[in-house]
Amino acid sequence: MSIQRRFCAIIILISLCYAIPAFSAEKAKKPYPRYWMSIETNNMSMPGMGEMGDMRGLGGMFGGIGGPKRTLYLQLNSPYKASSDPNATHDIPPGMKMGDTLPLLIPPKERVTEVKGDENEYEKPRFRLKIYWGCSDKVRQGQPRIIDTDKMSIEEFSKAMSGRAPSRQYPPTPRSGWIYSEWPNEKKRMDVKKDSSLIGEHIIHGNYLPDTIKFKLGDRHDFMAPVEVASVKGDSLKGYKFSWKSIPTAIGYFASAMSNNEKTGEMILWTSSEAYDTGWGLMDYLSNDDVKRFIKEKVVMAPEVTSCEIPAGVFKDAGFAGVQFIAYGSELNLTQPPMPNDPKEREKWNPVWSVKVRLKSTSMIMLEEMERGHSSDKPEFIQEDEPIVESLPKAKSKDIADEESGKDSSPIKKLRGIFGF
Repeated sequence: MSIQRRFCAIIILISLCYAIPAFSAEKAKKPYPRYWMSIETNNMSMPGMGEMGDMRGLGGMFGGIGGPKRTLYLQLNSPYKASSDPNATHDIPPGMKMGDTLPLLIPPKERVTEVKGDENEYEKPRFRLKIYWGCSDKVRQGQPRIIDTDKMSIEEFSKAMSGRAPSRQYPPTPRSGWIYSEWPNEKKRMDVKKDSSLIGEHIIHGNYLPDTIKFKLGDRHDFMAPVEVASVKGDSLKGYKFSWKSIPTAIGYFASAMSNNEKTGEMILWTSSEAYDTGWGLMDYLSNDDVKRFIKEKVVMAPEVTSCEIPAGVFKDAGFAGVQFIAYGSELNLTQPPMPNDPKEREKWNPVWSVKVRLKSTSMIMLEEMERGHSSDKPEFIQEDEPIVESLPKAKSKDIADEESGKDSSPIKKLRGIFGF
């Protein structure tokens, strides 16, 4: 089985580990409209990168070569019927610099493609995975933990792979009896500007809402600052020590790295958690309570932390390794009327609408280029406005030579191979 297929099989099995009955935690006597704003800042941290053009093939996941990228995803669910053709819009503050309003449209129904073959047909994935954890210069006692599917049942695999389970979040989605709309959409699909700001008044109105949704956002719930690498030192034998600039509105950080042994094909996973945790459920939006809980359990790094270290030798047999990094923003939950503090009053409370604003700032820190393009005794970070051409000929010539000889050795191509792009 190829690395890509093995990785996809891992993800499928991991999703089973976290399977929970899909019911909403938002219970009320009468259903009400729910509005979600998902806000992300993404920045690819690749000092000394020699293959800038290849970044386009990864789309918006890493922000691209033009610096930090901001994205906004708006989702609305309403149990009310429209008075005519359904229409709704989100009036945005001037600081967004994207016009006066963003239309919320019902997405076209997806065609259901008939899948032929036996639904019960299943191929058990075969792989061996080494798991390391913790920020330290040396591998700690009791590590790595080895997962070998040839020697484990599905139940044993599930127990070994599962980590802390964050609270399930149920964003608005198409559902029977409800109207669902979203932005971006076919009517207005545009990039969020680099200097856009969400600060100010937001108004959502439409003919399938019983009332106008109106609220204000402040500094704490504006687009988060991008993840910026301050330095990366070390190599695959000595280990890597990397640091980042503090993000003012972050409430916690988490990092993980995954690669494969080029000789044996076994997978290698490292996480920044001080306690054993695979981190599968942590590379996404988390609630404020979950972040606080995971910091207390020493799984998520506290907001004052600005450095971490991958132990020596973890990736010594891996030709490529990249760190996935996330900074969690402060989630905002609003209702109209606000939820009462008195438990008795809360029993009678039935909101007219609810709003959830969730934020994160993400990055991919690619370690092989750091090692190849920079000496550990010299500064590792190159500012965006500095010319990088003079530092790249060696790496570039190697990539070209590998391409001409048929080798698939570039960091981006290896990333595609491991993560399935």
